[in-house]
Amino acid sequence: MNLKLQALHADFGVEVLGVDLSQRPDDEVLAHIEMAADRHSLVLFRDQAMDDAKQLDLTRRLGEPEFSHVAYGRDGCIEYVAVIGNVDAEGRQLPSTDKKVVFGTGNEMWHSDSSFRPTPTKFSLSLAHEVTPEGGELEFVSTRAAYTRLHQHMKQAIADLTVIHDYVYSRSQVGRDVVSPSLAASLPAVPQQLVRSNPVTGEKSYYVGSHARSIEGWGDKDARGLIDDLIARAVSPENIYQHRWRVGDLLIWDNRCLLHRGRSYDADRYRRRMHQTRVAGVSPTLEEDQRTGVAREARL
Repeated sequence: MNLKLQALHADFGVEVLGVDLSQRPDDEVLAHIEMAADRHSLVLFRDQAMDDAKQLDLTRRLGEPEFSHVAYGRDGCIEYVAVIGNVDAEGRQLPSTDKKVVFGTGNEMWHSDSSFRPTPTKFSLSLAHEVTPEGGELEFVSTRAAYTRLHQHMKQAIADLTVIHDYVYSRSQVGRDVVSPSLAASLPAVPQQLVRSNPVTGEKSYYVGSHARSIEGWGDKDARGLIDDLIARAVSPENIYQHRWRVGDLLIWDNRCLLHRGRSYDADRYRRRMHQTRVAGVSPTLEEDQRTGVAREARL
């Protein structure tokens, strides 16, 4: 079978037409969905009527689900469905000054989900339950496409670099004391390979974002200069796909090669609620073969 696909951006992204994920797609359809995510990095499904159980089931079928680092670090709880926005567990709208809403503004920086974990996220799945009439869009850029635009000497210069990703560093840009001591202790800084390869397509990308703090063996000024330059190359306006949410939209994206950010919205006027699940990666990035993206130990 072939999925009916419609392009979202010249560089990446497709909308899949005519698939109802609430009906639990068979293994063949699921394999084609995963292939679309590997090839196109971002996959959109409209009008999906799914509860948390169905979303988590789809996530499990794509790989090992990743538990929420926030719930674990804050409360020691294992939770697989994270609620993003300004609506609490009792359905109440939270004001813009609420600590949870302020904490969430960190997602307005360009980032890759969980790049601060030893084994970072592979796919994220986000389903829109409540959307804002203005603001709150989700924007994406492809560091795979950005990598192809680098000069060969730049590709060679960054080929073997290791970048330190640090959750406390990135969230400190939102404000002081937004990260609790227990959450900070649960997420020490980790090294990540800068250049990664997709194991299915072989295409290379570079792995940066707001959590990228420094480069092993480099001084802070030079490291910051390179990281900021690579992000800037990726996020120029013509490279951005901006997604205007509709209720029932499900987005699946590949964190290995996409950066994304949420746009600000008026939390005092509007309700916004997204339910997100994540598929964990298969190994630390330093164990990946840079040519194939496959964990080295898996080949032994």
